[in-house]
Amino acid sequence: MIRLLDVLFASFGLVCCSPLLLFIYVLGLFDTGSPLFRQERVGRHLQSFTLIKFRTMRVDTASVASHLASQSAITPLGKFLRKTKMDELPQLWNVLVGEMSLVGPRPGLFNQEELTAARSKLNVFDARPGITGLAQISGVDMSTPQLLAETDQRMLKNLTLTCYFSCILQTVIGRGGGDRIG
Repeated sequence: MIRLLDVLFASFGLVCCSPLLLFIYVLGLFDTGSPLFRQERVGRHLQSFTLIKFRTMRVDTASVASHLASQSAITPLGKFLRKTKMDELPQLWNVLVGEMSLVGPRPGLFNQEELTAARSKLNVFDARPGITGLAQISGVDMSTPQLLAETDQRMLKNLTLTCYFSCILQTVIGRGGGDRIG
């Protein structure tokens, strides 16, 4: 049922938001010259996939977890996109093709070995990674790998339709701050 909702909502979101996506893309051309950010992430069953977001940091920024990146790397447009969470909109494509879900554990990087190990022990990789989840709306970020893995596991054990819609609604209204920037 959740996969069906993911496909319906991602399709609807991509169609309805297409003018906004195009507008942000054009603004991104002026901001960084490269509006889309692609990065290999750890997906379901530890499989690699390419996550797509709007770029919020300078092009020359090192590929590290957000909490390890410098605040000065964020562009003015990027600051706005992060605050409004619009930088996440291109991930609707990842949801549509089945690499992600709207609700699930945020996908980490392969170099986040402590997080990957903690999630592996708790079987978090049995689920598709998500655009949002319990950790994001609770303010738990990737700087605390064990707590994040435990929060992800708790969410997955209790992922009902009510929890699914609650996570989406709380994300849309701005609950949670996302990953902090070093």
